[in-house]
Amino acid sequence: MSSAPDLDLEHVAKLARLALTPAEKEQFSQQLGDVLQHIEQLAKVDVTGIEPTAHAFPVVNVWAEDVARPGLPVEVALRNAPAQRDHLIVVPKVVE
Repeated sequence: MSSAPDLDLEHVAKLARLALTPAEKEQFSQQLGDVLQHIEQLAKVDVTGIEPTAHAFPVVNVWAEDVARPGLPVEVALRNAPAQRDHLIVVPKVVE
């Protein structure tokens, strides 16, 4: 395994709002370094003359009919909500 020297794991963890222990930082640094090495190998593949594709096989008739159906009753929708107020799910504020 290798670690990525230019990878700022502290910054990535902060963006993901993760508090990592030193052992987790070491483990994830090695894992992310391995992923980046693999991506570098993929970048070396010669793809000249290969048409870009979104799917390996043709995709046809993938859409289901758009049929209106009744939604869940409020009681059922809120049954597992950790907090609720006025028939709404209450969530923590995420915007600072």
